[in-house]
Amino acid sequence: MNERASIEHMGNRLEGKVAFITGAARGQGRSHAVRLAEEGADIIAVDLCGQMDSVAYPQGSAADLAETVAMVEALDRRIVARKGDVRERDQLRAVVAEGLAQLGHLDIVCCNAGILPVKHRDPSAFIDALDVDLVGVLNTVAVSLPHLKAGASIVITGSTAGLMPNAVNNPALGPGGAGYGFAKTVLVQYAEGLALNLAESMIRVNCVHPTNCDTNLLHNDELYRIFRPDLENPNREDVTPAFVHFQAMPIPYVDPRDISNAVLFLASDEARYITGVNLRVDAGSLLKFPNGPS
Repeated sequence: MNERASIEHMGNRLEGKVAFITGAARGQGRSHAVRLAEEGADIIAVDLCGQMDSVAYPQGSAADLAETVAMVEALDRRIVARKGDVRERDQLRAVVAEGLAQLGHLDIVCCNAGILPVKHRDPSAFIDALDVDLVGVLNTVAVSLPHLKAGASIVITGSTAGLMPNAVNNPALGPGGAGYGFAKTVLVQYAEGLALNLAESMIRVNCVHPTNCDTNLLHNDELYRIFRPDLENPNREDVTPAFVHFQAMPIPYVDPRDISNAVLFLASDEARYITGVNLRVDAGSLLKFPNGPS
């Protein structure tokens, strides 16, 4: 997005608020950071800035995180960005503490960091997926909650796969895919349970469930082969018809900004009485495949 377009999209729906975003170096996390900053939020950003062996696609790097910083600062917002592993609660706690020291308070938590490890058909990939996609969310909430006050919003990134009954036992995705599906399935009930327990404190919790999204998690050779097992080396053009088939609306995938707009709404005071909601941004994929595609 160029500078003029950024200015045109800027508003004040989050003016004076601070958002903590995990997995912020690229993909949906970067998009969330930029979109919330456009609406006035200052940002605390964290990313692993490293590569896990079970993940087939390039994960966020230190250079990527620096680019996120530059994009937020270009919007005249403050950002504290640090390397940190969502699997390690102490690391997240340290990042939040530093962010609070510089920005003063915390109002929005975006539990976004996630992986789909399908590179190796090894049981350890199941553990990797759970550690990041589920435990990472639990850790993010745990270190943030002591600093949240009435009016705060927690937004969790789930997946439409978490709403499909067969997401945990699709053999095509291997152990890592099963771990991903299991984690996203648990997050559905976790968001509802946490929302109920925080409602009296006027802290809201909601979960956004994307369908296929235009990020590296979707666009990589390993996942292309899963979608097109009939081809030895499928490319983006080869898999596009399969991606389109997955949604009820005739599109191959949504844009990260589509997810960010949902996050923005749930983080804003416009959603002040919306809590415990599992919001699909899926172009009708769950309606088309309520039990998952066969």
